[in-house]
Amino acid sequence: MHCQDEKSQHKNRAKALRILRARLFEAEEARKHAERAEARRSQIGSGDRSEKIRTYNFPQNRVTDHRVNLTLYKLDQVMKGAIDEFVEELKLDAHQAYLSAGSP
Repeated sequence: MHCQDEKSQHKNRAKALRILRARLFEAEEARKHAERAEARRSQIGSGDRSEKIRTYNFPQNRVTDHRVNLTLYKLDQVMKGAIDEFVEELKLDAHQAYLSAGSP
């Protein structure tokens, strides 16, 4: 960084440091904003049909959770709140993913 606006070397140095701090702050804020935007995009997804979580098939009384490839022929019970089997399978899948990630 080069700054020679003032006659005094000390004032030039102080001004250059202020400018440098401001640029570093802006760069850090831009980096944080980009991280937040990427995290938001990954959570929201594109809305494409291929990103669906569950499929409900009323004529066949079937519900499928595509995250864990679990299909149950109890749609009527699931609609009443009996989702324990899905929850347990999701917990198991999350635990296996945690273990396979090489956690200490």
